Amino acid sequence: MHYVLECVECGSEFDDDSLVRCPECGGLLEVALRYDEIEVSRSTFEGRRLGVWAFRELLPVNTDDPVTMSEGGTGLHPCPRLGEELGVRELFVKNEGENPTGSFKDRGMTVGVTKAVELGAEVVACASTGNTSASLAAYAARAGLTCAVLLPAGKVALGKLAQALFHGARVIPVNGNFDDALDVVKKLADEGIVYILNSVNPFRLSGQRTIAYEICLQLDWEVPDAVVVPVGNAGNISAIWQGFLDLYRLGIIDELPRMYGVQAEGARPIVEAIRRGKEDIEPDPEPETVATAIRIGNPVNAIKALRAIRCSGGWAVEVSDEEILSAQRELATREGIFVEPASAASIAGLRKFVEEGEIDADERVVCVTTGHGLKDPETVMEVCELPEPVEPDPETIQRLIAE
Repeated sequence: MHYVLECVECGSEFDDDSLVRCPECGGLLEVALRYDEIEVSRSTFEGRRLGVWAFRELLPVNTDDPVTMSEGGTGLHPCPRLGEELGVRELFVKNEGENPTGSFKDRGMTVGVTKAVELGAEVVACASTGNTSASLAAYAARAGLTCAVLLPAGKVALGKLAQALFHGARVIPVNGNFDDALDVVKKLADEGIVYILNSVNPFRLSGQRTIAYEICLQLDWEVPDAVVVPVGNAGNISAIWQGFLDLYRLGIIDELPRMYGVQAEGARPIVEAIRRGKEDIEPDPEPETVATAIRIGNPVNAIKALRAIRCSGGWAVEVSDEEILSAQRELATREGIFVEPASAASIAGLRKFVEEGEIDADERVVCVTTGHGLKDPETVMEVCELPEPVEPDPETIQRLIAE
């Protein structure tokens, strides 16, 4: 095989694809590519249709028949008006809301569910704040697998809940938060009852590395100075960083970006650990933010995220709910890109990074937006005032337009 599973804590390596945790120390596993066994160059990828499976040589699967819905290939949108307002020379938004179920999770699920089929799994499961459940439900349906999703009761945006239900998942609301739900799924996975597809699954995170691969290809193999990512369970920022490392170690790019993480004020254990120079986080038992997708107090991939931010020379900040909602509106009104609140955290965070001197005005920055705005329509309607109806009179309409 062109990869092994490597423990991020003790460094042990394994070639058993059924593992999710290190059998030696219980640590997180990640896919480590055997770079000397992979023969690729820039031209390998340039002639293919952009998407996750355009990078199939770098994905840890052993099949020519993946479970796919043409995920990836999302736009890298130049945002000059917003960039000027935020104070950076060149701003791009990598809009992951353009994926099939409306979030970046599809990149991981196409690989994770493909691996589940390879391993002969019959039941897949996850805990979720919304996007993971929507994505897993869709890909499980595509693969003909039974799907169970555990959600914190009353804490999931309606758009995401509707997706999971309509794709036929067994949706189970849990009295508790995301971390409580995840504990149950991990126990069921340990007992062999389900195959877990949360971001503790190393194969799922491998699919999310393709965000980095695509950014480089879309920039004609130039590397941005900084990449800003919302942080919830912390798998995405670490996967994106690993994706840049893959290309660097394969000799496809000759520079690496700095990785910047953004959390909400009410759920910021990664930020606190970065600021205090700690090797691990102090979990927040009661996370709270309007950005439901990053309302996570005990991110399971914290150790990977801390490593990505520190090794890349980046930083982390927290933003308020007010700053998140303001950034969501700014991105929509300045650049026409409609994202859910958690996605807008990257925009709100960029403003702070520039103000604090962490990102310079003359740099090229990519903000990753993780989910479509229609994922959470209730929040939008709470902050937008719907005008009262008027008579269909041209003069009245003209006056309202002028106002």
